[in-house]
Amino acid sequence: MAEPLILDHPTALDDLEIASLAASFERRSPQDVLRWAIDRFGSRLALATSFQADGMALLDMAHRIDPGVRVLTVDSGRLRQETYDFIDQIREHYAIPIEVYSPQATDLEAFVGEHGPNPFYRSLELRVRCCEIRKVSPLTRALSGLDAWISGQRRDHTASRQGIRVVERDDLHGGIVKLNPLAAWTDEQVWAYLRAHDVPHNPLYDHGFTSIGCAPCTRPTAPGDDPRAGRWWWEQHTTKECGIHCRVDWSALRA
Repeated sequence: MAEPLILDHPTALDDLEIASLAASFERRSPQDVLRWAIDRFGSRLALATSFQADGMALLDMAHRIDPGVRVLTVDSGRLRQETYDFIDQIREHYAIPIEVYSPQATDLEAFVGEHGPNPFYRSLELRVRCCEIRKVSPLTRALSGLDAWISGQRRDHTASRQGIRVVERDDLHGGIVKLNPLAAWTDEQVWAYLRAHDVPHNPLYDHGFTSIGCAPCTRPTAPGDDPRAGRWWWEQHTTKECGIHCRVDWSALRA
């Protein structure tokens, strides 16, 4: 399991300040959160996104505030072609560089060599390990030089995210500040923003996807399904998390 990142420089905010900011921003707009963060952290702040609807709303908001805001993403190596094409579209649409982080080749080669290319279908332990190598570890490297990062998490995504705050300390990544500007938003609010501002969206949404990740691990959902039902659909009664936003102990993962 990936170890928490230990930085040689502490965050500039202590727990009391973070709690105060979380309370003060709870009823403020996501744009207010982003303006404050961009002003406070500058180039040591980045938006981490997989270019799903939530991330696109935040990217558009942040870009309107500061066109130079850093944008980073993780390429697991198993994304759908539509997503790769969409990333290129966004790079051109906003005329921005996108920092792309990939799995460490030696770790991936060892894992695939021992377990094959699709071991995640065989056991929960192997699925979580695959997520760690392909997603969690690259993000840890991406965040290693930052003081704060922006996430598209919302409280209505999963039960494990219901308690997130707008401003948090990210103990998984060296105690840096984690911002969840859309924490209180609903799916309807996100899509209303995208439509109102003519923000591009991944075309997979038009084909029944409600959560988009790696090609072998996400599929379209049916009307009325939980939005994350297409994630790791072969798993029953598990927490649908990869480990990016919370530590995942596979041996205790079953709900």
